[in-house]
Amino acid sequence: MHARDLAEPYPYVSTDDDAVAAARMLAEQSLPALLVLDSDGQPHAIVPGSQLVRQLLPDYLVEDPLLAATVNDRDANGILERLEGMTVAEWAPRRLYPPLFVGPDARPMEIAALMARTHSPLVAVIEREADEVRLLGTVTAARLMRHFVHAT
Repeated sequence: MHARDLAEPYPYVSTDDDAVAAARMLAEQSLPALLVLDSDGQPHAIVPGSQLVRQLLPDYLVEDPLLAATVNDRDANGILERLEGMTVAEWAPRRLYPPLFVGPDARPMEIAALMARTHSPLVAVIEREADEVRLLGTVTAARLMRHFVHAT
């Protein structure tokens, strides 16, 4: 079994897409992470949903759980406003969330090790031909777990 066999289609956004629309896609499709492609269709970033949520919060709430407990739902309603006018690239900068990818011949254990090392629930599978990179799909942690469970 290789990465090309484990890869599945996965929704993605572009670096130039609206951050609010990307947040809605993540929420409505219950995605574990956001896959961001650049204008050439190459992986730009893979951002776990927990880190996208973190980007929505003011630092003082993340650093002080007791203070966060005092915020009620009415106050939290405007949290999405922090994303208004932002692109996906601004919300999920590559320097913070480098794209995780493997080639089509990567073995399941290689993918598992990459996920474990980076705490990412998603790895892109790409194929390079000459100067072009083509996204074949992604391997999610759930897909990889299905492989390991059924392989025993």
